[in-house]
Parts: sequence; C-alpha cells; structure tokens
Amino acid sequence: MAARAPHGSNQPKIIVKKIVEEGHGGHHGGAWKVAYADFVTAMMAFFLLMWLLGATTEKQRKALADYFAPTLIELKQNSAGSNGLFGGESVIDKDNYPHKAAQTGTRSLTIPADASGGIKVGTADRGSLRSRESMAREDQRNFEAMQRELSRKIRSSPQLAGLSEHVRFVQTRDGMRIDLMDDADYSMFDSGTTALVVSADSLVGMVADAIETLPNPIMIRGHTDSVPYGDPLRMNNWMLSSGRAEATRRRLAAGGVDEARFSRIEGVADREPIIRENPADPRNRRVAITLLYRPGEFGE
Repeated sequence: MAARAPHGSNQPKIIVKKIVEEGHGGHHGGAWKVAYADFVTAMMAFFLLMWLLGATTEKQRKALADYFAPTLIELKQNSAGSNGLFGGESVIDKDNYPHKAAQTGTRSLTIPADASGGIKVGTADRGSLRSRESMAREDQRNFEAMQRELSRKIRSSPQLAGLSEHVRFVQTRDGMRIDLMDDADYSMFDSGTTALVVSADSLVGMVADAIETLPNPIMIRGHTDSVPYGDPLRMNNWMLSSGRAEATRRRLAAGGVDEARFSRIEGVADREPIIRENPADPRNRRVAITLLYRPGEFGE
C-alpha cells in the first residue's frame, strides 16, 4: 500500500520549464536600425544626385565628369604601350617626377603651368603656352621703345615739333594710352566737325608709323568739352566724339595699321574730362589711342 502524504493529503509536484530565446532580446535586437540607416543614406545620396543633375548645366556636368575621368588619363590609358609595365611611360620620362619609392603623379598633372620654380612646362618664349605675365612684360618693353621713338620723331620734325606738348603718354592698367589733346590755341579738328586739320593729320600718320609693327590690339576713344550745340537733335557731343574717334581710326588704317587690330572705337562726349573743375576747358577735347596688353594665348 502506498504511503500517505503527511497530514493525509496528496500534493502534486510542480515542474517549471524555462525557455530562453537567444538573439531576440531587447525589442528584437538592433539589426533593423542598421538596415534603416543604410536605406536613409542611400535615399539621401539619391536625392543629392537628383538635385545635382537639376541644378547644373550641361557644361558643368561635363566638367564634373572630366574631374573624375581626366582626358589626359584616358588618352594615356588608350595609347600605345598603355597596357605595359609602366603604362606607356618610362621611369626616366621628363614628364615624370624622379623615380622614387611611393612617388606618384606627373608634373603635367600636378604643377600649374604658371607656377614659380622648377620646370615650367611649355611657357618658354617659343613654348606652346604664352603666359599673361611674360607677354605683359614684353608689351611694356615695346611700349617704352615706341614712346621714345615717337617722341624723338615729333621733336625732330620741323612741321610737328610745336605739337609735342599736345601729345601725352599715359601708362594704364589696360596698356599704353597716347592722348592727342587740344588747347585754347590749337584744335586737331575743324570746329564742330570730324575733319582733321593738316598738322593733326600728319601727327596721326606719324603715330601710325610708330605702332604699325606692334601686335597689340588698339582702342580709340573720342572726347569733347561740355560746350553744347544749338540743336542737340541734329548734332551733339556724343556724335562728335564718336565721329572723331572713327576719323582717327581711318587715318591710322590709311597709315598701315592692320584693320584686325582695332578692338574698340567709341565716343564718350564730355563724360571723362581731364580738367574736372572746368568741363568746358578746351584741353578736354582729345582723342585717346590705347595700345592694349595682349591676353595670354596658345601658340605664337
């Protein structure tokens, strides 16, 4: 007979079973956060790309593409020997840096053409690239030589020696300006017209001889005093100044100056007086012939 439990009662045995699920604690873990962050990053990159395509021009997009795939590198990749050990180049190539361990890049890719010091690629006097600075220095020397020669010729001419005070050379940021000026006793043009007087015609012809061989572009600007016309609708200082500038251009062209060198012909009336305190002063009447600096250019 089975033994009775104490106090005469049957107590059932209670078994507790614990199941531990690994890897899913703490709100199912943090793997979803990483996936969500990757998704947000990808969407941000996508919208940034869409904005970039919409906010740039075709030319700007081409520049961006060339930045990541330079034309020079593409040419080298497709050139003869580009699949060889040195990619079509030699370790002693003049265009490369000294062949040292861990040395990368080439001078043509990493040194600007206008950099100071070292080898200046293609910027010599007969190189493929003429820098703006070297051409400006050459122009300055030519301007000074022209000024000395023209001044000498004017002083030595019996007919024009008296006009030397009417010729003024001014160095400007644009180049060398030659001012042909009037005064109270002399006028280069007949009053109220665009016709050069005989002496002024000879003077402009002498200027043409002095600048004919120079390669610089030419700007001509006509100026008047502030004396008004009776009927400004028929003739005014704007018309007179521009007409006198054009008359000067025609005389320079007749003197042998190449037509292609004329860069700008304009009249500014009385808006730029030399004698600012007296705009009606006859010395404000003048024609300014400016030899402009040449821009930096490729080739010769």
